[in-house]
Order: sequence, then structure tokens, then C-alpha cells
Amino acid sequence: MPLAAQRFEVFGAQHLVLVGIFLAGAVALTLLGRAQRRAGTGHRSGRVLAVVIVCLAVPSQVYQLTPWDFSLGSSLPLQLCDFAWVAAAWGLWTRHRVPTALVYYWGLTLTIQAVFTPSLQEAFPDPRFFMFWSMHLLVVWAAIYLTFGLGLGPGWREYRVTLAVSLAWAGLAYAFDVAFGVNYGYLVHKPSSASLLDLLGPWPVYVVAALGILLTVWALMTWPWVVARRRGTVVPGKGRLVPGPGTDAGRSVA
Repeated sequence: MPLAAQRFEVFGAQHLVLVGIFLAGAVALTLLGRAQRRAGTGHRSGRVLAVVIVCLAVPSQVYQLTPWDFSLGSSLPLQLCDFAWVAAAWGLWTRHRVPTALVYYWGLTLTIQAVFTPSLQEAFPDPRFFMFWSMHLLVVWAAIYLTFGLGLGPGWREYRVTLAVSLAWAGLAYAFDVAFGVNYGYLVHKPSSASLLDLLGPWPVYVVAALGILLTVWALMTWPWVVARRRGTVVPGKGRLVPGPGTDAGRSVA
């Protein structure tokens, strides 16, 4: 039973405070990551953040599976954000380029939409309020810290991997949506609250249009990193990313 009688309002007082917290955290993590990049440190900070994400995400998921909170249409870990937090924790712990790229693309184009146009009814202090905001903020913060802070940007290989993983998720989520009459990923209909999907027409036009936009935006998000590597931009640790023969992403010599 909800603990809060009021409903969460987009661009209401609570939302504006949370947007301010998000922006402050984004700036702080960018500056922290860049300082650590220059010093060749940051592994411990990244792993601490990875543990925080896991310690928040796992209990949140367990709570949603309890009989008093379970809903077939929202409690299962089938949203892309459920995979994004896994990629965020993995990337923060290992600095591996694939999970780092996944959280970069998903976090800064999809998850970030939930920060500015949240599809949320529960207000403070409902447990779902904390679960929603902790996960979405941490995923986007992780993406910002790893890329704009530590400089772990993707290459074209990571772009292709992200596209393949995203299409596989969309296919599975859509099949589940149709089979059980739910709407994970908003692949069957748009969210009830205002979102960017409202600008893209009816179903299935908005799904195809969103895919085309993502392909383009993700490519534009990849290109500057590839160019920077080819110019020998200094990246994390003590080394430099040097273009390898026949590759577009290069290799680290740290």
C-alpha cells in the first residue's frame, strides 16, 4: 500500500529538486573522473560505485517480486534499465569496453529520459520512488563518470555490439509483451505520461522512428571518440590509446 497520498508530478517541486541533484552529481563525477584520469587512479572509486549500484538494485528487484508489490507489467527485470544497471556495475568494476559502451549508449539516450520525463506515479516517501530514482540516477552517473570523466569512450565495434544487444532485447521484450498483454520497453504503446515518443507518431511508427533516431544518435556519440583516439588523445591511467593496425578503436598502452 503506498506510503504517500500524493502523486509524483513531472516538473513539480520534488522533480525539480531531483533534477538539480542529478546535475550536481553529473558535474562532480565528471570532475572526479578527470582528476583520476590525470593521476592514473580511480579503480577503487569505480568499484565502490559498482557495489553501491548492486546493493541498491538487487533489494529493489527482490522487493518488486514480493506478493504485496508484484505486478506482471512492471515488476519483472525486463526493462532496458534493468540491464543498464548490470552493465553499469560491470563497467565500473572492470572498465571493460563493452559494458562501458552499453551504459554509455543506454544511459545517455534512454535512461536519462526517465530523469527529465519520468513515468512514475509514486511520490516521496514511497519505496518505488526511491527505487526508481536511485537506479536511474546511478546508471546515468555511471555513464558520465566512465566516459566524460575517465575517458573510456566507445569505438565502432562497441557501437555494433550495443546495437545487436539492444535489438535482441527488443525482440524478446516485445514477444513477452504480446504474449502477456504488458508493455515493457513501451514497445506496444506509449507511456501514459508525456515523453519524447509523443513526437514520433502512432504505433508502430514511433518504434521504427525511435530505432532510426537511436542508430543515428549513437553513431554521432561514437564518432568523436574514434577521432580523438586517432589523434592520440590521452585516456585513463598512465597510458595513451594508440590506433592499432586495421582497427578503429585502438589499444591501450597503459
